[in-house]
Amino acid sequence: MSNEKLVVVGSVAFDSIYTPTGEAPDALGGSATYFSIAASHFSAPALVAVVGEDFGDSNKALLRQHTSSLEGLEVADGKTFRWGGRYHKDMQGRDTLFTELNVFETFKPVLPESYKTARTVFLANIDPVLQEEVLNSFEETDFVACDTMNFWIEGPRREALFSLLKKLDCLIINDEEAELLTGETNPVVAGKKVQELGPKTVVVKKGPHGLLLFHGDELFTMPALPLSEVVDPTGAGDTFAGGFMGYIAHRGEVSSEVLRTAAVAGTLLASFCVEGFGTDRLAAVQSAELRDRFKEFQQVTHVTPDGSFLR
Repeated sequence: MSNEKLVVVGSVAFDSIYTPTGEAPDALGGSATYFSIAASHFSAPALVAVVGEDFGDSNKALLRQHTSSLEGLEVADGKTFRWGGRYHKDMQGRDTLFTELNVFETFKPVLPESYKTARTVFLANIDPVLQEEVLNSFEETDFVACDTMNFWIEGPRREALFSLLKKLDCLIINDEEAELLTGETNPVVAGKKVQELGPKTVVVKKGPHGLLLFHGDELFTMPALPLSEVVDPTGAGDTFAGGFMGYIAHRGEVSSEVLRTAAVAGTLLASFCVEGFGTDRLAAVQSAELRDRFKEFQQVTHVTPDGSFLR
């Protein structure tokens, strides 16, 4: 088997989701799942995750369709990670109904040999100690990005997270997490302060209000695509990361132009993700639909570029 180009390390799970639009018990989810499906539009990733004996062939087939390799998918004795959540009416807040880590509780990522030469790596939201351990298993990388969450920022792993940040090229977080990391409520100030912790590139996601992308001394801001209906926001952030990293791996370089286009790719795929429960809508996206949505995005974000209206 040829060496892999893009590797994602994260979770595969079953989510029970309840929103004002309906419900979806035991939907396929997990950070590595959403990431892989989104990334596969540009560069099929190799996946590192763990599932239980209850993870059926149809789910493996879906993952296989959107990855270059499942050699890093461990099947352990026990049940697959399960999570349940109920979203508020505004689709922003949510209440966790249950979290059953199951086989994910003792998950220690192990890289197959063919993965170790990957140049582009995404460390999805797991214990930062494990993230750093698995990062050290790669031979040489060009672009490593990471996601994290409040639990790791505020808890006993905070110092481990700060150690990891020094080794990253990119951190992808939301505005609340940026504030927790830096103590700054202004996302522009917070993003710049996160850069001082290590990553040259920082993406601060603001949900339906778009994102801020920091790269070196440059700042790029972009809106989200306005949608008339959101069915299920679960996995939108991981979907963004998949589109973002998948495009970067496809281009094989990191520049302002590549990063900005990658942010557009991630944003468009996330807009599809929230239109259905779980991974259903995302997994059904066709190339023609993605092209049409890009044209729509161009129309709603276009402004007269020459400044001729100024006096």
